[in-house]
Amino acid sequence: MNTKTKSVKEELKRFFGFDKFKGNQEEVIENVLAGNDTFVIMPTGGGKSMCYQLPALMQEGTAIVVSPLIALMKNQVDSIRGFADNDGVAHVLNSSLTKGQTEQVKNDITNGITKLLYVAPESLTKQENIEFLQNSKISFYAIDEAHCISEWGHDFRPEYRNLRNIIKAIGRKPVIALTATATPKVQSDIQKNLGMDDAMVFKASFNRENLFYEVRPKTQNVDRDIIKFIKGHMGKSGIIYCLSRKKVEELAETLKVNGIKANPYHAGLDAKTRIKHQDEFLMEETEVIVATIAFGMGIDKPDVRFVIHYDMPKSLESYYQETGRAGRDGGEGICIAYYAYKDIEKLEKFLHGKPVSEQEVGMQLLQEVVSYAETSLNRRKFLLHYFGEEFDEENGPGAKNDDNSQHPRKKFEAKDDVHLVLSTVLATNERFKGDAIVNILIGKLTTILKQYKADKLEQYMQGADHDDRYWMAVIRQVIVNGYLKKDIEKYGVLGLTEKGHDFIKNPVSFEMAEDHSYETMEEDDIKSAAKSGGVAMDEVLFKMLKDLTRKVAKEKGVPPYAVFQEPSLHEMTMTYPTSVEELKNISGVGESKARKFGAPFAQLISKYVEENNIDRSDDFVVKSVVNKSGLKVYIIQSTDRKLPLEDIANSKGIAMDALIDEIENIVNSGTKVNIDYYIESLLDEDQLEEIIDYYMESETDDLKDAYEEFDGDYDEEELRLVRIKFMSDVAN
Repeated sequence: MNTKTKSVKEELKRFFGFDKFKGNQEEVIENVLAGNDTFVIMPTGGGKSMCYQLPALMQEGTAIVVSPLIALMKNQVDSIRGFADNDGVAHVLNSSLTKGQTEQVKNDITNGITKLLYVAPESLTKQENIEFLQNSKISFYAIDEAHCISEWGHDFRPEYRNLRNIIKAIGRKPVIALTATATPKVQSDIQKNLGMDDAMVFKASFNRENLFYEVRPKTQNVDRDIIKFIKGHMGKSGIIYCLSRKKVEELAETLKVNGIKANPYHAGLDAKTRIKHQDEFLMEETEVIVATIAFGMGIDKPDVRFVIHYDMPKSLESYYQETGRAGRDGGEGICIAYYAYKDIEKLEKFLHGKPVSEQEVGMQLLQEVVSYAETSLNRRKFLLHYFGEEFDEENGPGAKNDDNSQHPRKKFEAKDDVHLVLSTVLATNERFKGDAIVNILIGKLTTILKQYKADKLEQYMQGADHDDRYWMAVIRQVIVNGYLKKDIEKYGVLGLTEKGHDFIKNPVSFEMAEDHSYETMEEDDIKSAAKSGGVAMDEVLFKMLKDLTRKVAKEKGVPPYAVFQEPSLHEMTMTYPTSVEELKNISGVGESKARKFGAPFAQLISKYVEENNIDRSDDFVVKSVVNKSGLKVYIIQSTDRKLPLEDIANSKGIAMDALIDEIENIVNSGTKVNIDYYIESLLDEDQLEEIIDYYMESETDDLKDAYEEFDGDYDEEELRLVRIKFMSDVAN
């Protein structure tokens, strides 16, 4: 062992009390000490901060650490001071300091006491700070969260783009850039922008083998599902991420009223409350933090046991970083994401109005999130491929630790379909993105495809026997298997790899599984989800409840779906309500439906529970947050006053579709809503009678079936409104 290596290890022991380094920390530190530019890509929990803290402590002068988060800086300064005799060893320099504190920081730097100076990029741009640092001894610059430099990074900060000029103004010294998430595109962006193309790159594996990845369908029962999950993991710490502050507050309140110690955390709370909630979580006085992405960046809690995404994030980098908060001690880490495509559509709307290039980047990042959610591939392999890392899904570390691997979908031979996709990419001279290739295959001629005369191609409409979702699934799996690549510079244009060219000449077997469709879960999906904990359905009881629904419907002279709908029956098989009172808590039931139809159902379930010795989780009755019904009350009052539905929607700033959704929810939960006055303005008496007769005789209330039955004579809105009237009249 050479003396240099020995001294680095000795210093590690002296300063931090550790006997050995993690991963490739030692090589990184030696490279920094040798005065070289260094680029470190290391997942959350891999020990990035050690890579600049130890060399800073070992050298003369002050290392400038650029970080975007005040919480992170404070956390690290406190941590370093804990290992040192003098608090001056590490400082933060920002606008929150008093004049006296700022002078103290500068004196400690001048006197050679401060080894690490943490600054936000905004503080570094101030002329007075630049002038002071020009006359100070700087050891090196550490750029933490370096992905903030790249527009392709998940947390782009424009002020990071100027760091190269500031470093030059202060005086160029070695630079170490560090990030926990960097796709190949982001990596090259960072190096170019910081002027460190020749830097030695150290990339640790992104595989967190102890994390279990799962995607669940986001249904109206998502709150109940989350509460049930947490109650099955009581006493364990977890983080739930939501995209809006409003949802954070609502969900935290719902968890609290259901006996879970939870706190909200978002930028809208005052600093004192945020710090209090953060500290309570660290001290385990709170079990769950419900947060926007503002939480967790600077938190080093090793035993977070689950991370739940209530909403899908805007990029896979965000998802990876947020799931990375789980299981940092190497123990259990369950990562569950709830997915519905309509959430992605909301995020797409937020991009409108932004510059075109920003929209293109944002849309592509969202499409990667959709691909991850809907894929039937090994989720770990999919994620690692996104970060430029290969993974053996059969034998790699943690290979079977995801929902798709534990419950694989049936595979089928897709050699011909893969060949068709690859030959279409070749025939169009590798100029299109995935959606255009799909449109060519299914025969959907867009304006751009008309210009390129795509309908004259041999491949045009050759894939019309499958839908667009199927072909997107083929493209996804072909990319992950290395036959196609996305040109990021051209916003995701597809190109053939050498492997892809070989396949066209000499096709080989290609087995694939069809992707998930979380919008319309089929019977098999429900069973599979039940096995993995997504939907814990008692199939025997479900069949008994279905039979009872038909019997009660016959007695009452209404269709079965007007008694209880299938989602309500599913929920009954999960929670076993044995009284009419408990049935009221089932979504889609409510008070009047429970009173009208509930008694025989409660009796049947009670008898079933007794005969089968079922241990009911008596405490699992989800309570609603009080006063969440303002909109419901307003709608009922407004329809009683016979206000036009358009006026009700406008007064609440919601779309007509959203208003009809709300009215359906009110009616489905057993409350009458009278919209006869509005329907009469749309349909005459004969038309109304015709639609009501259909609903009375039909076995299903499915709108698609109704639309097809009337061959398009009525639009979807008219059919929905009459269905609401019908359910309100006969079921409530």
